[in-house]
Amino acid sequence: MICMIFTENIIQGVNLKVSGALKAYKREMKLVTGKETNRTLLLAINRISFLRPRERLLLADMLSGEGDFLRISKKTLEEMLGRRLKTAFFEADSYLTEALREEKYLTNRNILCTFYNNADYPRFLASIYDPPLVLYYRGNLDSCDFDAIAVVGTRRPDRNGIRASFELGMELGNRGITVVSGLARGIDSQAHLGCVSTGGRAVAVLGTGVDYIYPASNRNLATAILDKGGAIVSEYPTGTPPARYNFPARNRIISGLAGTTVIVQAPKKSGALFTADYALDQGRDLFVHEVGLSEGFEGTIKLCADGAKVIRNACDLSTSLCNGLWEDEDYGKEAGMKIENTDETPEGMAKYIEMELEQKIIRRHGEMYWRT
Repeated sequence: MICMIFTENIIQGVNLKVSGALKAYKREMKLVTGKETNRTLLLAINRISFLRPRERLLLADMLSGEGDFLRISKKTLEEMLGRRLKTAFFEADSYLTEALREEKYLTNRNILCTFYNNADYPRFLASIYDPPLVLYYRGNLDSCDFDAIAVVGTRRPDRNGIRASFELGMELGNRGITVVSGLARGIDSQAHLGCVSTGGRAVAVLGTGVDYIYPASNRNLATAILDKGGAIVSEYPTGTPPARYNFPARNRIISGLAGTTVIVQAPKKSGALFTADYALDQGRDLFVHEVGLSEGFEGTIKLCADGAKVIRNACDLSTSLCNGLWEDEDYGKEAGMKIENTDETPEGMAKYIEMELEQKIIRRHGEMYWRT
């Protein structure tokens, strides 16, 4: 294959320019699905933080094994990728050492991973322009291949946004629809919580390693997601802490796992707008919730002005979700005294989330009640 011949020549030190054939290959890049997965090599490539997602896929497909990887220098890597690298040096052996260490860690911590060329890799995610080479996960990865809807928004919603995202998650969970979001404070947490409160499947996409739940106040929520048959996933190696530049990139995975994305509330510079852009680029349906059209949420207002459809509830997403949507069969039996003067600070909301996970309180139509 022309790309493999090109790689071998580079590794042998022949000074070649990136050919037109390789450039075309990069545009149409696909890992060979029948190719045996070299876990250590792929984990090593995934740890090269300065590579773009498609460059990781390209490198994985061009190298036949760890021996090829060890012979790569910074110069040969630049020639393979067709661009200059800002890094001062490149030591392939250090990445392989870290990958071997990570393999042991994954086994010890019962953390799983799949690779782009594996049969169990989520099919929706595999279809986007820049899917992750490695997808680490805890829980049930099959939940990523059910019908899914992404529900995201600001970390600082108002009361209406909190209610709307929780109820949307609950409505979708009741109908067997997987809710995908980012486990962040605010809209994301409420959508996850609404879903798991019904026993529904939720998928949390992290901007950290799957062993680093952020924010820490959502650890109980993460546990509930796993207990209900959902999954926690990330493209970032284990041990990766929060970093501002990781979160916009992970948003392409949130939209990539879902056929539809709903932005509940988003101010002008909200990270949720990255998710909206990715959804449109990926050819996915995009909606905004009507509570995002109020003052202070210029991001969702602009999305609406640009053509995004407005919804009030899950019924507006699909008529097939309408049947029996508003039948609150046992809600009245479970709800006791209403909780007045709720604490809507981040600390207060974290407390209510914990109480709900412990089944001490119940939410109905934006209000909280003591569970009887």
